[in-house]
Amino acid sequence: MTDTKHEADVAFIKALAELLRENDLTELQVKREYGEEDSLNVRVSRMSQTAPAPVQVAVPAAAPAPVAAPAAAAPVEAPAAQEDPASHPGAVTSPMVGTVYMQPEPGAPAFITVGASVSEGDTLLIVEAMKTMNHIHAPKSGTIKRVLVGDGDAVEFGTPLVIIE
Repeated sequence: MTDTKHEADVAFIKALAELLRENDLTELQVKREYGEEDSLNVRVSRMSQTAPAPVQVAVPAAAPAPVAAPAAAAPVEAPAAQEDPASHPGAVTSPMVGTVYMQPEPGAPAFITVGASVSEGDTLLIVEAMKTMNHIHAPKSGTIKRVLVGDGDAVEFGTPLVIIE
């Protein structure tokens, strides 16, 4: 699983570098949280327009799991693992890195709300990536139980967006 995580991080960093280059940005910084003790901080920047874009990556070493954890800590961690939205069978995840838009245009009503019924293929939200609006469709019919992102939030590949039951 470590290799899969590493490969996903490399792909994520390459996508950030591509966003930097294609949008003519000078710097991008993102913090990716895997859990309470595990995260990835990435800063991608370039110095000038004429030189190739250098990529600077700051990856903090993951804190090792405590060897002698207090007995009270174990019950607190177990419910948190069960509440992980990405592991929910009705989770709809982001297929790309981008910015979430909850409505088709500013001032319009949101595509979805908690408690709303959706049919397979209905638009749930939009993820904008490299100035392209990508409609995220419901993979199945059901009821929106949770909306896990807000309008204007930055998301990455695999980020849980919505839970449909």
